[in-house]
Amino acid sequence: MLVCLMAHDKPDALAVRMENRPAHVEYLKSTDHVHLAGPLLNTDGEMTGSMVVLDVPDMATAEAWAKNDPYAKAGLFQSVMLSEWKKVIG
Repeated sequence: MLVCLMAHDKPDALAVRMENRPAHVEYLKSTDHVHLAGPLLNTDGEMTGSMVVLDVPDMATAEAWAKNDPYAKAGLFQSVMLSEWKKVIG
């Protein structure tokens, strides 16, 4: 199943994001669950959140994956939403 993770950073947390970015990117690459991923940007082009589509057997696996993301462990996110996602085009 595909699960979309939408996470929004806490205000003024760009330094936390950048400090943890290498570990986050390595985590993305280290699992077989990431279908696609990228940052959310504000109007100035600064990273303010994350969108990751996971290909997982169940929601529990997606929840565990999200919990172990270095960004989550660093307390970067103000909010995280996980939702089953259906690919229609692309």
